[in-house]
Amino acid sequence: MKKLILTLSVAGLVFFTSCKENATKKINTENVTKAAERDAQAIVFPTVSFDKTEHDFGQIMNGTPVETTFSYTNTGRSPLVVTDIKSTCGCTVPKDYSKEPLMPGESSQFTVNFNGKGANKISKTITLTTNTEKGNEQVKISAFIVPDPNAPAKTSAKTPGFAPTK
Repeated sequence: MKKLILTLSVAGLVFFTSCKENATKKINTENVTKAAERDAQAIVFPTVSFDKTEHDFGQIMNGTPVETTFSYTNTGRSPLVVTDIKSTCGCTVPKDYSKEPLMPGESSQFTVNFNGKGANKISKTITLTTNTEKGNEQVKISAFIVPDPNAPAKTSAKTPGFAPTK
């Protein structure tokens, strides 16, 4: 019985080691090299550089619309695609941007309109959805909004001379 187990073990060992040799011989090293190069190139993301990442409008009167332009350049090695640009609220509207691929070294721009409404210090974030490694890029605008001296004064909720009944 021991001889039978020993013989089967040796036969199995010979069988399995001979299969490994055949499988190793079937691998084409040229294909492995091409796949590694392809995978390395697929990881190259575009990079975007802005002329400025923040714009301060300074002090503006409430309700005064303002506008600025952000310029950006593809400083990466693959085409940059901006698929969307959104703001944190409806008072800030990004526009005039291209969804076409921006080749390495090329530049483009987009405009941001802010309606100028609010009070005191405001800050808004504009997010670009891109094919960069992070997937999005951000720029910011800010302003200090002062009240319009010509605006009608707000009336109080209390009416003078009115006394509530008990």
